[in-house]
Amino acid sequence: MKIITTGSRLRKETEARNLAPLGLVPTMGALHNGHIALIKDAISRCPSVVVSIYVNPAQFNDKEDLKNYPRTFEADMKLLGSVLRDDDIVFHPDDAEIYPGGEKRSFKFGNLDNVMEALYRPGHFNGVGQVVSRLFEIVKPDIAVFGQKDFQQLAVIKDLVRQTGDKVIILGHPIVREPDGLAMSSRNVLLEPKLRKEASVIFNTLSLATGMIKDHDISNIRKFVIETIEKTEGFSVDYFEIVDDTGLVPVASKRETVPGKSYFGCIAVKAGKIRLLDNIEFPLA
Repeated sequence: MKIITTGSRLRKETEARNLAPLGLVPTMGALHNGHIALIKDAISRCPSVVVSIYVNPAQFNDKEDLKNYPRTFEADMKLLGSVLRDDDIVFHPDDAEIYPGGEKRSFKFGNLDNVMEALYRPGHFNGVGQVVSRLFEIVKPDIAVFGQKDFQQLAVIKDLVRQTGDKVIILGHPIVREPDGLAMSSRNVLLEPKLRKEASVIFNTLSLATGMIKDHDISNIRKFVIETIEKTEGFSVDYFEIVDDTGLVPVASKRETVPGKSYFGCIAVKAGKIRLLDNIEFPLA
């Protein structure tokens, strides 16, 4: 693998290799086995893969969160060295490389801007659109792989591609979980030990909720999920919504579901000061 910090050098390298399809796995570093699963997915499809490592300030509405975001570049390189091949590239740009004229791009994502994460993190998805559109512009990938843990972000990126007309194929990789069920996230290392021990309550509760769908309506399931998780000391639910998998429109009753559509329960939980996301498919339609 090669480590490259500028777009001009990256393009020279990818053009010289002329290997297609070219894959991209965007990350903010602090890599874990969930990222490695995305990278292996891209490797299985592409003779050359670019893994970007860039902590994007535009998607942090909380500057303290940006400051505290884990940065583990040396450990990341060691982990990547165990999976990347000679023709793969690590792209590690600075702010000036990504935003040479400042963060000026503006995107609108319809209903995706009005539900769940968008309500708690104003401007977050515009920041996602800014950095992802810029990475697509620099790398020019044929395929890009993103994790389904960030369910709303994945929907935003698919909508971004529809808006920009980029030819890149967007693939969502299933959630990778810890042995106790907690969705893998770079933020997990920031959890207090006691809260980390209890964090399996999120996935366990979601799993139980999917089994309730035959005999309970959505309002009862929402109440069950929120109350069950919040019984665990230190945990509070920002939201739990059951949404369709494209526009992420929340449904309040099974009567509102549309045959042929897929529905997912999406949740954001605060465990102490750390915010955790998860989702699970609900057999609704």
